Amino acid sequence: MTILTLFPLLFSMPAALTPAVPSPSNDALAVCEQLSAPGLAPDVLAHAIDAHTCAARRGELAKSAHPERLVVIDYSLPSTATRLWVIDLDQRRVLDAQRVAHGQGTGDDLASVFSNNDGSHQSSLGVFRTAETYIGEHGRSLRLDGLEPGFNDRARVRTIVLHGADYVSDTFVSQVGRLGRSWGCPAVSNDAVGPLIDEIAGGTLVVSWYPDATWLHQSTFLHCDAL
Repeated sequence: MTILTLFPLLFSMPAALTPAVPSPSNDALAVCEQLSAPGLAPDVLAHAIDAHTCAARRGELAKSAHPERLVVIDYSLPSTATRLWVIDLDQRRVLDAQRVAHGQGTGDDLASVFSNNDGSHQSSLGVFRTAETYIGEHGRSLRLDGLEPGFNDRARVRTIVLHGADYVSDTFVSQVGRLGRSWGCPAVSNDAVGPLIDEIAGGTLVVSWYPDATWLHQSTFLHCDAL
């Protein structure tokens, strides 16, 4: 075989090895049918449920205070919309629903660009797990551990945390036409942050979703059976 005849094979190999964008599992779709979550698209919820199932299989939720809970953030929605939901998968119900800000570098009202890099001021995609609380610049806040190398595993280094902010409010929206923006943190309203932290601190899975082709193709939480 000549070098020229090898070229097509070499160039075709990465594409052949790249997983397709995953279709939600039948189990996840069945849960979606039993759960009313206004504003949350069924395919987004189903992907998040599949990620939760995968995390549980891997033991990522073994020490979780609330292994049955799942936080879904849909960054494809505008900042003015409700786009964070806390879901009890055992009870098939929504415990909380909030607006959430994204990073300055990620977009204005609509998010479009994401990063794992320090200093980018961009939000990160993928699967996180909530950790401990602390008192910081924004008051009581919740640390997040990114579980996906290359997508969000620098969350600790970047201090990507859940916190409250006065720019997540009806007043700010009426003045500016969108929520304010963080330095990459998922920020919620000051009124909502305390109860939200109480609901999800201590090991709850968080799925920050966006139809990003690279993440959808490469996330090991969405391609659990391929491992």
